[in-house]
Amino acid sequence: MSRKAAGGRWPDIAGRLIDDGHVLPVRVYFEDTDFSGTVYHASYLRFMERGRSDYLRCLGVGHRALADGAEGEPLSFTVRRMEIEFMKPARIDDLVEVETRPLEVEGARMILGQRILLQSETLVSAEVTVAVVNGDGRARRIPKSIRALVAARGRP
Repeated sequence: MSRKAAGGRWPDIAGRLIDDGHVLPVRVYFEDTDFSGTVYHASYLRFMERGRSDYLRCLGVGHRALADGAEGEPLSFTVRRMEIEFMKPARIDDLVEVETRPLEVEGARMILGQRILLQSETLVSAEVTVAVVNGDGRARRIPKSIRALVAARGRP
């Protein structure tokens, strides 16, 4: 089955765009938890990475295409800074939602607000700064095409 066909079969596997961002459902599995059955703190970072990646994917920005030079040279996003607050734990078998919203896009960086929610209750919140870098790790301006896609969704 081609990737395109698989995408049609599971249209929400990458979450969905919302008015001002993106939401991704994530099931908590045993591998995400510590010995007590609560989500291990580093697992939340993986959940948020999936949320950021799928937000871009739903906008039409493919990481593989960026790395292959679709914007003129190989590019990728890298986390530059993260401020995170853990408020309440998720537990094994919970179905949480990762919300991702762009807060600011300028130069080579984009600041994203992210929350992990369980039934509308915020468990974790974060402000994440990502930067665009080339194959040598040097900062590059966020391509105009990506800025336009973010702006078309109402922010920033």
